[in-house]
Amino acid sequence: MPELVYEFSYHADLEAPTFVGQGPGPYGQRLIFGGRGGTFDGDRLKGTLVPGTVDWFLLGTDGFGRLDARVTFLTHDGAVLYASYFGLLQVTPGIMDVLGGGQTPTEYEDHYFRTQPRFETGDERYAWINQTYFVAEGRLAPGPAVDYRVYRVT
Repeated sequence: MPELVYEFSYHADLEAPTFVGQGPGPYGQRLIFGGRGGTFDGDRLKGTLVPGTVDWFLLGTDGFGRLDARVTFLTHDGAVLYASYFGLLQVTPGIMDVLGGGQTPTEYEDHYFRTQPRFETGDERYAWINQTYFVAEGRLAPGPAVDYRVYRVT
């Protein structure tokens, strides 16, 4: 049976979202969140997020948002790691409060917020991430910002 093993956490500072159109399009309301940077920390992975992260977020009529993100990580020892992920976020009143400028972060257990980051690198020191499956849980923080706890699937 597969197990989840904690690998690292990361915090990403986001720009205010750009709305695509004045209302929902054919698939829902599209919001684009640009990243301003951030940090990540774990026993094997630590460093900073390179500004330029983007999440093409689609808010559906079912009360859930679909994430489609790209993130570049720079490790403390100079390796560049790339991640792309899709995810699902339950849009609760707490989420809407933070997006509206509220100052109370959500908690991981407050809502369903899961992603499946796929990492890649050409740096031999971190080649193990190319053959590892990850899942993550998230929460939203004022700023806006997002925090993730990333787990390796054994």
